[in-house]
Amino acid sequence: MLDRIRLLRNIGQFDSVSSCANIALPRLVLVYADNGRGKTTLSAVLRSLGTGDPIPIVERHRVGAANPPHVVVQPGSGAAITFQDGAWTQALPNVAVFDDVFVDENVYSGLSVDPEHRQNLHELILGSQGVALSKAFRALVDRIEEHNRALRQKGDAIPANVRGSLNAEEFCALQPRPAVDEEIQAAERTLAAARDQASIRNAAAFDSLDLPTFDLASTEALLARDLGSLDMAAVARVQAHLAGIGAGAENWIADGMRRVQSSGSPACPFCAQELSGSPLVAYYRTYFSAAYEDLKRVIARAIGDLDSTHSGAVPAAFERGVRVWGERRQFWSRFCDLPDVGLDTAVAARVWLAARDAVRNSLAAKQAAPLERIELSAGTRAAVEAFDRYRLRVDQLSESLQAANATIRVVKEQAASGNPAALAADITRLKALKARFSPELTPLCGAYLAEKKTKTETEEKRARAREALDAYRTSVFPSYETAINLYLGKFGAGFRLTNVASSTTRAGSACTYSVAIGNASIPVGGSIGAGAPSFRTALSAGDRNALALAFFFAILDRDSSLKDKVVVIDDPITSLDEHRKLTTVQEIRRLAGNAAQVIVLSHSKAFLCEIWEGADKTCREALEIGRDGAGSTLRGWVIHHDLITEHDRRHAQLRSYLESSGSGSRKLAEALRPVLEKFLPVVYPDHFAPGDVLGKFVNLCRQHIGGKDQILDAQRTQELDDILSYANKFHHETNRAYETEAVNDGELVGFVQRTLAFTRH
Repeated sequence: MLDRIRLLRNIGQFDSVSSCANIALPRLVLVYADNGRGKTTLSAVLRSLGTGDPIPIVERHRVGAANPPHVVVQPGSGAAITFQDGAWTQALPNVAVFDDVFVDENVYSGLSVDPEHRQNLHELILGSQGVALSKAFRALVDRIEEHNRALRQKGDAIPANVRGSLNAEEFCALQPRPAVDEEIQAAERTLAAARDQASIRNAAAFDSLDLPTFDLASTEALLARDLGSLDMAAVARVQAHLAGIGAGAENWIADGMRRVQSSGSPACPFCAQELSGSPLVAYYRTYFSAAYEDLKRVIARAIGDLDSTHSGAVPAAFERGVRVWGERRQFWSRFCDLPDVGLDTAVAARVWLAARDAVRNSLAAKQAAPLERIELSAGTRAAVEAFDRYRLRVDQLSESLQAANATIRVVKEQAASGNPAALAADITRLKALKARFSPELTPLCGAYLAEKKTKTETEEKRARAREALDAYRTSVFPSYETAINLYLGKFGAGFRLTNVASSTTRAGSACTYSVAIGNASIPVGGSIGAGAPSFRTALSAGDRNALALAFFFAILDRDSSLKDKVVVIDDPITSLDEHRKLTTVQEIRRLAGNAAQVIVLSHSKAFLCEIWEGADKTCREALEIGRDGAGSTLRGWVIHHDLITEHDRRHAQLRSYLESSGSGSRKLAEALRPVLEKFLPVVYPDHFAPGDVLGKFVNLCRQHIGGKDQILDAQRTQELDDILSYANKFHHETNRAYETEAVNDGELVGFVQRTLAFTRH
């Protein structure tokens, strides 16, 4: 709470005021001021003190003052708080101010309720607990916006040309695929096939290709073949003769024998000598028999078969087949994986020729000496083995290419049905996937995903915060509607509020409500057509002020920290009707018993005096802002001097009642005791001070009856006691059932007469 106002300097009407520095401010402080003296300025100082906002003070810098505003206040505990150089040393929390600023910011401005009013009122209705929930929610909303900004920055760091059609979130969410390179290659081939459908449709697959073999087993058998039925003596004799003739002798003689036999002449075809007597010719006939001729034919056929299989057009056809393989592989390798042909036909020709010549030479040697056993040389075997190794490579490659024909058929089918646009999109996505896990982009995506995860966690917290806030709103707004209507009822307002609720607008949360007059409901927000009832036309100035007060009191009622609050109320009765002033007085008295401190400022002495009379006498103080030269000062106010006017008013009401023919009222019965309380301090100031209790005075009078210091004689003491006994029936502190106490007009007349008679002495 606020203990003292030590200094007001260079602000508004206050030049340099310290006259109130020694006046302690209790729980209830009443401040009177004529209009224009500085009441609103003091209210603004207290508002600034509560919020820490310097503007309410700075904008009231005293005109003509050379130095800036300077304020010093003393809180209930701790060091003094100073406003100097445009700032407070600290704020005094828990200050609630009702003034024109409160109304203008939270209820209405002029004749309209704007969105800003409903937003501010929303925060006031929520109270400290709700505001804490709302702040927590808004903080999470703001945090999500920060996450969004961070995500945009981290997303922009990932090159758009790498992401393709994917946004940053989709790109970073891609999952790794170990075979992505192979998938890209396959997709590119499929796309290429789809774009070249005609060529693929007409392109041939791979033909089978192989190399002929060398049958060494048959060749070896032929080379080892002889004629076992021949006369070995004849064979030995012929071979000995042949050895002496030289190379090719056997074929030469064999040819000669064929000529002799074919001519039928017994003479030698060379020398024409008679052959019948030659023993060597007989040996020749045995040696060069039919079996011998057959063997030679077999040898010759083997040589011919060798030449036809391994010579002529065969190597050229093989070389052409290999070339076709290479051409087709070059075409199809654009669309699928194929084995590398990799055959060197020059090598093939070389090893093939070497093997063929080696085998042919062996057969030629056999042909030259058919009856001679010949073995294949190691060189011939090595040449054939080298050829067989090459031939095996050709066989394996041919099998692989034949197997690849199945893949080629699939390529043809896909090409026929492929969608180039869709395939291109697939390739772009696969390339993005590959780039996603590149060393350059993996850290960027990791940062993005980490931010995304944190945002998700924040969103979950926001959802929980929203649930808590919505649950709180659901409970607080209906009860607030009940509370506000209770105050409107006390003020005797001809309207009430309906549909008090929280709503979410683009600018934030707001309080929406309608004014119900009779059966008509008038929304205070939104556009209203011309000529239709509205807040501006439906409520009078007094109604609008009553509504603002009802809002303020209802908010304080629901404030769990009210016992710690300093409540400042500046001129609450502006435009209020008389019956609403009484309600305001009663509510301020009640508030003074619940809040830490209540400070009421007004230009109406009667209003302040009425609050004073019913307030706790032990914790109240009255101040006034009075003229001091060209400015104003703050000083103590002797309120008792101004209370006489209220006493006179009651006195006049009692006299008027006796003079009229009307019936008595509870209000008149309640006025008897205050009349006595105002009379006795004037007549007996030494024994009855303002604010003393009548019962205590009666007892004091009884104690001094008959003494030299007698106050009242026995008769007047008894009369005062009788009147007091009757009057106490109509006051709550002396009769708990005072509200139900019946007023008898005849009885009331008697006690009014006795009271007026008592006060004439």
